[in-house]
Amino acid sequence: MTEQHWKELIPVDRYVVRASAILQDYDRRILTMLYQPLIGSLSFSLYMTLWSSLNEDRLWGKEVTHHHLMAMMQMNLPQIHRERLKLEGIGLLKTYVKKQDEDRVFIYELVPPLTPRQFFNDGVLNVYLYNRLGKNVFQKIKQYFSEEAIHHEEFKDITRPFNEVYQSVHANELAINFQGEAKHDLIETQGYEYIDSSHETSFSISGDTFNFDLFHAGLSEAMISKKAITPKVKAAIQKLAFLYHIDPLQMKNIVISAVDEFDQVDIEQLRKAARDFYQFEHGDSLPSLSEKVQPPLLRTMENKQPTSQEEQLIKHLEVISPRQLLIEISGGAEPTKSDLQMIEDILFQQKLSPGVVNVLIHYVLLRTDMKLSKAYVEKIAGHWARKNIKTVQEAMKLAKSEHKDYQNWAENKQQKTTSKKIVRKEMVPDWLKQESEEQEVKKPAASQTFEEEKRKLKQELEQLDQDLKKKRQE
Repeated sequence: MTEQHWKELIPVDRYVVRASAILQDYDRRILTMLYQPLIGSLSFSLYMTLWSSLNEDRLWGKEVTHHHLMAMMQMNLPQIHRERLKLEGIGLLKTYVKKQDEDRVFIYELVPPLTPRQFFNDGVLNVYLYNRLGKNVFQKIKQYFSEEAIHHEEFKDITRPFNEVYQSVHANELAINFQGEAKHDLIETQGYEYIDSSHETSFSISGDTFNFDLFHAGLSEAMISKKAITPKVKAAIQKLAFLYHIDPLQMKNIVISAVDEFDQVDIEQLRKAARDFYQFEHGDSLPSLSEKVQPPLLRTMENKQPTSQEEQLIKHLEVISPRQLLIEISGGAEPTKSDLQMIEDILFQQKLSPGVVNVLIHYVLLRTDMKLSKAYVEKIAGHWARKNIKTVQEAMKLAKSEHKDYQNWAENKQQKTTSKKIVRKEMVPDWLKQESEEQEVKKPAASQTFEEEKRKLKQELEQLDQDLKKKRQE
């Protein structure tokens, strides 16, 4: 993690903040109520801190080092980098870098948030927000950003057009040299741009997430013309495919169902059809916003070749999603809805990274006869969250060192479920428990047992890794 981090950013790197358009007070309200539930308070705070460095009603701030930002936010550089990536991914920040000799200068370009109309009609962000907030809170926020529309059928538009109010001046009425001067003065000055407050920017999804060649191959000209797949429709297809995990062949049928009487694709109908398809497949639930795999910043094997079976397993867990891992372990079977919901809760409530969740899944399935006990998983997840475990390597190291405790947790849970006798458990402070555990580790017998368990766990991890490889080859 550290090696990757220093390649990305160091404290002496300088940066300057600019805005792609004038940020206004209303944007602050939109960020707080619509974006903060999605990106979290730290990303929101980073955006606001960068915004505060801009001069009023101007696009540029002053150049400073990242030391300044670290001091302002009381955050370390890996945290700042991680939150910066969240802002980039959701379309609120663009980052540019220029190397000057041995130094680097970054430009952090703040992008104004979508307007409420754009956000609630986005088809992706509004779905994530609904799922995050729940129906009641979502409806209240939606109502907050809404006003009663004009009843056009009750009123007549009597607005005068420009040409009925103003008259153009003829050329012979102009000053003699004005036309020559105007040719130069009316164009934008080279190297400068006009200050603007309008914006149409949204987040982007890379083009390799959806196979349009396969999609077009499945379309028949008799069903729908390829001309109906306009750039706007194409962008909507790409977003919906990402949001609802729809493959090209499934999307073909959804698009066909959204064609109107003019042989055009109705985007609103397309969104509804995609949502109906997802809910038919997954019940009434809607998808949540989550990182699919371990972020590059948190990968320790990103640019390394594995030299051992353990490193091979670490590399594999860093590039696979928790859902894909469950499918692999179960031999291709789809995970249950309850298992996916439990994993999703851990990702968001405990704030564990996908790679760390993979280690958790791997460990628990090994120790509990391929069962994901919710209480057991959540207890370990809570422990790792308090330990601030971020990487696969850190999670595996902690799982080995704390293996005996985790085994006791599992055995205690089993005893509680099989025994009807009520046992009063004495409550002691966590710090006292920790002290007792440290004393137990110092005992020779406990140490030997611990080393034996470590050896067994390592063997089981290696065996599972070999089994997975064989299944993939088959």
